Amino acid sequence: HTSQPRCGLTAFLAMYTRSALALPLLRRGLATVSTPASALAPAVKDLPHFRVLARTTPSQNIVPSPVLVPDSTLEETFNQTVWSAEEVLKVQPTHFPVSKLEDKIALNGIRLVRTIFDFLSGYTFGPINERKLLLRIIFLETVAGIPGMVAGSLRHLESLRQMQRDQGWIRTLLEEAENERMHLMCFTELRAPGFLFRTAAMIGQGIFWNVYFCAYLLSPGLCHRFVGYLEEEAVSTYTKAIEAYDKGMLGTWQGKGAPQLARRYWQLADDATMRDVLLAVRADESNHRDVNHTLASSDIHGRNPVAHS
Repeated sequence: HTSQPRCGLTAFLAMYTRSALALPLLRRGLATVSTPASALAPAVKDLPHFRVLARTTPSQNIVPSPVLVPDSTLEETFNQTVWSAEEVLKVQPTHFPVSKLEDKIALNGIRLVRTIFDFLSGYTFGPINERKLLLRIIFLETVAGIPGMVAGSLRHLESLRQMQRDQGWIRTLLEEAENERMHLMCFTELRAPGFLFRTAAMIGQGIFWNVYFCAYLLSPGLCHRFVGYLEEEAVSTYTKAIEAYDKGMLGTWQGKGAPQLARRYWQLADDATMRDVLLAVRADESNHRDVNHTLASSDIHGRNPVAHS
Protein backbone atom coordinates (compact mmCIF):
# COMPACT_ATOMS: atom_id res chain seq x y z
CA HIS A 1 0.00 0.00 0.00
CA THR A 2 1.39 3.44 -1.00
CA SER A 3 0.04 6.58 0.68
CA GLN A 4 -0.81 9.55 -1.48
CA PRO A 5 1.56 12.52 -0.96
CA ARG A 6 -0.01 15.56 0.62
CA CYS A 7 -0.02 18.86 -1.24
CA GLY A 8 2.64 21.41 -0.25
CA LEU A 9 0.27 23.71 1.65
CA THR A 10 -1.31 20.86 3.64
CA ALA A 11 2.08 19.45 4.53
CA PHE A 12 3.35 22.87 5.64
CA LEU A 13 0.31 23.50 7.84
CA ALA A 14 0.62 20.08 9.42
CA MET A 15 4.30 20.63 10.13
CA TYR A 16 3.71 24.11 11.56
CA THR A 17 0.87 22.88 13.78
CA ARG A 18 2.91 20.00 15.18
CA SER A 19 5.92 22.18 15.91
CA ALA A 20 3.88 25.01 17.44
CA LEU A 21 1.88 22.76 19.74
CA ALA A 22 4.95 20.83 20.82
CA LEU A 23 6.72 23.93 22.15
CA PRO A 24 6.24 24.67 25.84
CA LEU A 25 5.56 28.18 25.50
CA LEU A 26 1.09 40.59 28.88
CA ARG A 27 2.73 43.03 28.66
CA ARG A 28 1.93 46.74 27.89
CA GLY A 29 0.66 49.87 29.77
CA LEU A 30 0.05 53.57 28.99
CA ALA A 31 2.93 56.06 28.95
CA THR A 32 3.00 59.76 29.62
CA VAL A 33 6.26 61.67 28.97
CA SER A 34 6.90 62.93 25.41
CA THR A 35 10.26 62.40 23.71
CA PRO A 36 11.10 64.08 20.36
CA ALA A 37 12.45 61.92 17.55
CA SER A 38 15.59 64.03 17.12
CA ALA A 39 16.68 63.22 20.67
CA LEU A 40 16.48 59.46 20.19
CA ALA A 41 18.94 58.57 17.41
CA PRO A 42 22.21 59.77 19.02
CA ALA A 43 21.43 58.07 22.33
CA VAL A 44 19.98 54.83 20.98
CA LYS A 45 23.12 53.62 19.26
CA ASP A 46 25.06 54.02 22.53
CA LEU A 47 22.73 51.73 24.48
CA PRO A 48 24.30 48.53 25.88
CA HIS A 49 22.10 46.45 23.57
CA PHE A 50 24.22 47.79 20.71
CA ARG A 51 27.55 48.19 22.52
CA VAL A 52 27.84 44.77 24.11
CA LEU A 53 27.91 41.73 21.85
CA ALA A 54 29.58 39.00 23.89
CA ARG A 55 28.55 36.17 21.61
CA THR A 56 30.19 33.19 20.00
CA THR A 57 29.38 32.69 16.33
CA PRO A 58 29.25 29.20 14.77
CA SER A 59 32.37 29.98 12.71
CA GLN A 60 34.34 30.39 15.93
CA ASN A 61 33.61 26.86 17.02
CA ILE A 62 33.25 24.74 13.90
CA VAL A 63 34.73 21.56 15.40
CA PRO A 64 31.78 19.49 16.63
CA SER A 65 31.99 18.26 20.19
CA PRO A 66 31.49 14.53 20.81
CA VAL A 67 29.73 15.45 24.08
CA LEU A 68 26.11 16.55 23.89
CA VAL A 69 25.59 20.05 25.29
CA PRO A 70 22.67 20.34 27.77
CA ASP A 71 19.80 22.39 26.35
CA SER A 72 19.99 24.77 29.32
CA THR A 73 23.41 26.04 28.19
CA LEU A 74 22.70 26.58 24.51
CA GLU A 75 21.30 30.09 24.94
CA GLU A 76 24.60 31.35 26.36
CA THR A 77 25.71 32.21 22.82
CA PHE A 78 23.26 35.13 22.85
CA ASN A 79 24.49 37.06 25.90
CA GLN A 80 24.18 40.48 24.30
CA THR A 81 22.04 42.78 26.43
CA VAL A 82 23.85 43.85 29.60
CA TRP A 83 22.59 46.71 31.75
CA SER A 84 24.24 48.44 34.67
CA ALA A 85 22.34 49.03 37.92
CA GLU A 86 22.16 52.73 37.12
CA GLU A 87 20.77 52.18 33.62
CA VAL A 88 17.90 49.89 34.65
CA LEU A 89 16.80 52.33 37.35
CA LYS A 90 16.80 55.32 34.99
CA VAL A 91 14.21 53.81 32.63
CA GLN A 92 10.92 55.70 32.62
CA PRO A 93 7.70 55.50 30.58
CA THR A 94 7.75 57.96 27.69
CA HIS A 95 5.44 58.86 24.85
CA PHE A 96 6.32 59.85 21.29
CA PRO A 97 4.07 62.76 20.28
CA VAL A 98 1.62 62.21 17.43
CA SER A 99 2.49 64.52 14.55
CA LYS A 100 1.09 62.91 11.41
CA LEU A 101 -1.59 60.52 10.21
CA GLU A 102 0.63 57.43 10.39
CA ASP A 103 1.37 58.16 14.05
CA LYS A 104 -2.32 58.51 14.83
CA ILE A 105 -3.17 55.24 13.07
CA ALA A 106 -0.39 53.39 14.90
CA LEU A 107 -1.31 54.77 18.33
CA ASN A 108 -5.03 54.13 17.97
CA GLY A 109 -4.29 50.65 16.68
CA ILE A 110 -2.23 49.86 19.76
CA ARG A 111 -4.87 51.25 22.11
CA LEU A 112 -7.59 49.20 20.44
CA VAL A 113 -5.58 45.97 20.55
CA ARG A 114 -4.64 46.55 24.18
CA THR A 115 -8.20 47.27 25.27
CA ILE A 116 -9.55 44.15 23.59
CA PHE A 117 -6.77 41.91 24.90
CA ASP A 118 -6.97 43.26 28.46
CA PHE A 119 -10.70 42.55 28.52
CA LEU A 120 -10.54 39.06 27.01
CA SER A 121 -7.58 37.98 29.16
CA GLY A 122 -9.14 39.28 32.38
CA TYR A 123 -6.23 41.61 33.04
CA THR A 124 -8.64 44.52 33.40
CA PHE A 125 -10.48 42.91 36.31
CA GLY A 126 -9.11 42.81 39.83
CA PRO A 127 -5.66 43.62 41.21
CA ILE A 128 -2.45 42.50 39.53
CA ASN A 129 -0.89 39.25 40.75
CA GLU A 130 1.97 37.03 39.63
CA ARG A 131 -0.22 34.49 37.80
CA LYS A 132 -2.12 37.12 35.81
CA LEU A 133 1.10 38.98 35.00
CA LEU A 134 2.99 35.84 33.97
CA LEU A 135 0.28 34.63 31.59
CA ARG A 136 0.11 38.10 30.05
CA ILE A 137 3.87 38.31 29.58
CA ILE A 138 4.23 34.83 28.10
CA PHE A 139 1.41 35.28 25.60
CA LEU A 140 2.56 38.68 24.39
CA GLU A 141 6.19 37.60 24.12
CA THR A 142 5.12 34.84 21.72
CA VAL A 143 4.09 37.59 19.28
CA ALA A 144 6.52 40.34 20.36
CA GLY A 145 9.37 38.63 18.51
CA ILE A 146 7.46 38.75 15.22
CA PRO A 147 7.94 42.38 14.05
CA GLY A 148 11.74 42.26 14.06
CA MET A 149 11.81 38.88 12.31
CA VAL A 150 9.27 39.90 9.66
CA ALA A 151 10.96 43.23 8.96
CA GLY A 152 14.43 41.69 9.00
CA SER A 153 13.46 38.87 6.64
CA LEU A 154 11.74 41.26 4.20
CA ARG A 155 14.77 43.53 4.11
CA HIS A 156 16.99 40.47 3.73
CA LEU A 157 15.03 39.36 0.66
CA GLU A 158 15.08 42.90 -0.75
CA SER A 159 18.86 43.00 -0.34
CA LEU A 160 19.15 39.68 -2.19
CA ARG A 161 16.87 40.82 -5.01
CA GLN A 162 18.57 44.16 -5.50
CA MET A 163 22.05 42.72 -4.84
CA GLN A 164 22.81 45.70 -2.64
CA ARG A 165 23.82 46.15 0.99
CA ASP A 166 21.08 46.80 3.51
CA GLN A 167 22.64 49.81 5.29
CA GLY A 168 22.66 48.01 8.64
CA TRP A 169 18.92 47.45 9.21
CA ILE A 170 18.77 43.65 9.14
CA ARG A 171 21.05 43.02 12.09
CA THR A 172 19.23 45.48 14.35
CA LEU A 173 15.83 44.00 13.50
CA LEU A 174 16.90 40.39 14.02
CA GLU A 175 18.57 41.28 17.32
CA GLU A 176 15.28 42.75 18.48
CA ALA A 177 13.41 39.57 17.54
CA GLU A 178 16.01 37.42 19.33
CA ASN A 179 15.86 39.58 22.44
CA GLU A 180 12.08 39.28 22.63
CA ARG A 181 12.34 35.50 22.20
CA MET A 182 14.77 35.35 25.10
CA HIS A 183 12.25 37.15 27.29
CA LEU A 184 9.82 34.33 26.53
CA MET A 185 12.41 31.64 27.26
CA CYS A 186 13.22 33.19 30.64
CA PHE A 187 9.61 33.52 31.79
CA THR A 188 8.64 30.01 30.66
CA GLU A 189 11.13 28.71 33.19
CA LEU A 190 8.58 29.89 35.76
CA ARG A 191 5.53 28.30 34.13
CA ALA A 192 4.99 25.79 31.32
CA PRO A 193 1.78 26.79 29.50
CA GLY A 194 -0.74 24.08 28.69
CA PHE A 195 -2.25 22.89 25.43
CA LEU A 196 -5.02 25.50 25.18
CA PHE A 197 -2.65 28.36 25.92
CA ARG A 198 -0.16 27.17 23.29
CA THR A 199 -2.99 26.78 20.79
CA ALA A 200 -4.06 30.37 21.42
CA ALA A 201 -0.45 31.49 21.00
CA MET A 202 -0.21 29.65 17.67
CA ILE A 203 -3.39 31.33 16.40
CA GLY A 204 -2.19 34.73 17.58
CA GLN A 205 1.14 34.25 15.85
CA GLY A 206 -0.53 33.20 12.60
CA ILE A 207 -2.77 36.26 12.54
CA PHE A 208 -0.20 38.83 13.64
CA TRP A 209 2.61 37.52 11.40
CA ASN A 210 0.52 37.82 8.25
CA VAL A 211 -1.03 41.19 9.16
CA TYR A 212 2.37 42.67 10.02
CA PHE A 213 3.93 41.14 6.89
CA CYS A 214 1.38 42.84 4.63
CA ALA A 215 1.54 46.10 6.56
CA TYR A 216 5.33 46.25 6.35
CA LEU A 217 5.19 45.81 2.58
CA LEU A 218 2.86 48.83 2.40
CA SER A 219 4.37 51.14 5.02
CA PRO A 220 7.53 50.22 6.97
CA GLY A 221 7.46 53.57 8.77
CA LEU A 222 3.93 52.97 10.08
CA CYS A 223 4.96 49.52 11.31
CA HIS A 224 8.00 50.81 13.18
CA ARG A 225 5.86 53.52 14.77
CA PHE A 226 3.32 50.86 15.76
CA VAL A 227 6.06 48.82 17.45
CA GLY A 228 7.40 51.96 19.12
CA TYR A 229 4.00 52.62 20.70
CA LEU A 230 3.71 48.92 21.54
CA GLU A 231 6.98 49.10 23.44
CA GLU A 232 5.79 52.21 25.27
CA GLU A 233 2.98 50.05 26.59
CA ALA A 234 5.49 47.35 27.52
CA VAL A 235 7.66 49.77 29.51
CA SER A 236 4.59 51.01 31.36
CA THR A 237 3.42 47.46 32.09
CA TYR A 238 6.78 46.39 33.51
CA THR A 239 6.99 49.61 35.51
CA LYS A 240 3.64 48.77 37.11
CA ALA A 241 4.85 45.20 37.71
CA ILE A 242 7.94 46.50 39.52
CA GLU A 243 5.77 48.80 41.64
CA ALA A 244 3.48 45.85 42.46
CA TYR A 245 6.54 43.80 43.45
CA ASP A 246 7.73 46.56 45.76
CA LYS A 247 4.28 46.66 47.38
CA GLY A 248 4.33 42.89 47.98
CA MET A 249 1.49 42.17 45.53
CA LEU A 250 3.23 39.45 43.48
CA GLY A 251 2.98 36.61 45.98
CA THR A 252 5.47 33.85 45.17
CA TRP A 253 7.66 36.25 43.20
CA GLN A 254 8.57 38.19 46.34
CA GLY A 255 12.23 37.41 46.96
CA LYS A 256 12.19 34.59 44.40
CA GLY A 257 15.54 34.00 42.71
CA ALA A 258 15.94 34.89 39.04
CA PRO A 259 15.71 31.93 36.61
CA GLN A 260 19.09 30.49 35.68
CA LEU A 261 18.70 31.46 32.03
CA ALA A 262 17.89 35.06 32.99
CA ARG A 263 21.00 35.28 35.17
CA ARG A 264 23.17 34.10 32.28
CA TYR A 265 21.50 36.17 29.59
CA TRP A 266 21.66 39.50 31.41
CA GLN A 267 24.74 38.52 33.43
CA LEU A 268 22.90 39.09 36.69
CA ALA A 269 24.36 38.40 40.10
CA ASP A 270 23.95 34.92 41.59
CA ASP A 271 21.57 36.31 44.19
CA ALA A 272 19.45 38.23 41.65
CA THR A 273 15.68 38.17 42.21
CA MET A 274 12.63 38.45 39.99
CA ARG A 275 12.75 42.20 40.56
CA ASP A 276 16.12 42.29 38.80
CA VAL A 277 14.62 40.33 35.90
CA LEU A 278 11.72 42.78 35.59
CA LEU A 279 14.16 45.70 35.61
CA ALA A 280 16.29 44.11 32.88
CA VAL A 281 13.29 43.29 30.67
CA ARG A 282 11.93 46.82 31.10
CA ALA A 283 15.31 48.21 30.01
CA ASP A 284 15.20 45.98 26.91
CA GLU A 285 11.71 47.20 26.07
CA SER A 286 12.71 50.84 26.45
CA ASN A 287 15.54 50.08 24.04
CA HIS A 288 13.12 48.66 21.46
CA ARG A 289 10.80 51.63 22.01
CA ASP A 290 13.51 54.18 21.21
CA VAL A 291 14.96 52.16 18.35
CA ASN A 292 11.63 51.72 16.56
CA HIS A 293 10.58 55.35 17.00
CA THR A 294 13.96 56.34 15.59
CA LEU A 295 13.59 53.97 12.62
CA ALA A 296 10.06 55.20 11.97
CA SER A 297 11.40 58.76 11.69
CA SER A 298 14.28 57.74 9.41
CA ASP A 299 14.65 57.26 5.67
CA ILE A 300 13.66 53.63 5.13
CA HIS A 301 16.15 53.42 2.24
CA GLY A 302 18.97 55.20 4.06
CA ARG A 303 21.53 54.11 6.60
CA ASN A 304 20.23 52.63 9.83
CA PRO A 305 20.80 55.47 12.36
CA VAL A 306 21.25 53.01 15.24
CA ALA A 307 23.48 50.53 13.41
CA HIS A 308 26.73 49.29 14.90
CA SER A 309 29.69 51.43 13.99
